Amino acid sequence: MADGDRLPTNVRTLLILEALASSGRSLTPSDLGRAIGLPKPTIHRLCATLLDDGFLARDPGGKGLRPGRRAREMASGLIHNNADASARRQILNQVAGAVNETVNFAAPTDDGMTYVDRVETDWAFRIQLPIGATVPFHRTASGKTFLASLKPSRRRKIIEAVDFSDGTPNAHRTAASLEAELKQIARQGYAIDNEELMEGMVALATPVRDSVGVFVAALAFHGPNQRLSVEGMLKHLDTLRSASERLTAILFGPDSER
Repeated sequence: MADGDRLPTNVRTLLILEALASSGRSLTPSDLGRAIGLPKPTIHRLCATLLDDGFLARDPGGKGLRPGRRAREMASGLIHNNADASARRQILNQVAGAVNETVNFAAPTDDGMTYVDRVETDWAFRIQLPIGATVPFHRTASGKTFLASLKPSRRRKIIEAVDFSDGTPNAHRTAASLEAELKQIARQGYAIDNEELMEGMVALATPVRDSVGVFVAALAFHGPNQRLSVEGMLKHLDTLRSASERLTAILFGPDSER
């Protein structure tokens, strides 16, 4: 956009966030200035303000900028409060009816995957993880779909901060074993939690992407291993994938009210 400097300041700041969201990687102020069409003094001033206010954050160890906590929370909130949230809920209900277990819609936040929406199973014996709860990236099916979607450099930074001493006997104990599984997840398009978050619980997740293929959330279901096995979950993989594609269409398609 060559005439970006003619736009109101509030629109320019939104364009900065939009450029970062669409890039899928961190960008320097100079990168952002070129993408939006803003001179160096203007883009540096706007980025400094967004950094101070928590909408941008510096990429650790580099000169790039990435969406900050407030920007990520805003994005998650917009998904949750979207006018199409009722349609999303209907899809979760349909998946829950097909798999007969609890279904989750989870989005990445600073501390892990946060449950944005869920439909509980009717079984009296169930594992409850309430809306708003946050679970680790590396020990959940939803979190691993997110990690697998990242570029290697960004994924390594997250993995370097993982405490592999925590977790169940089935949880990963080394970065190498986690990396190997994430590569497989990237190829196959789904992830499994085989009693990694908690003993006795298994889960299956598929990614939900935006219109250009960027990960925004995960659709998953979980249950106790007394009635749900890994093999049994995979029988519902096509159901979960189809529902993820429908969620993309609802949230980001041309008829959505984003």
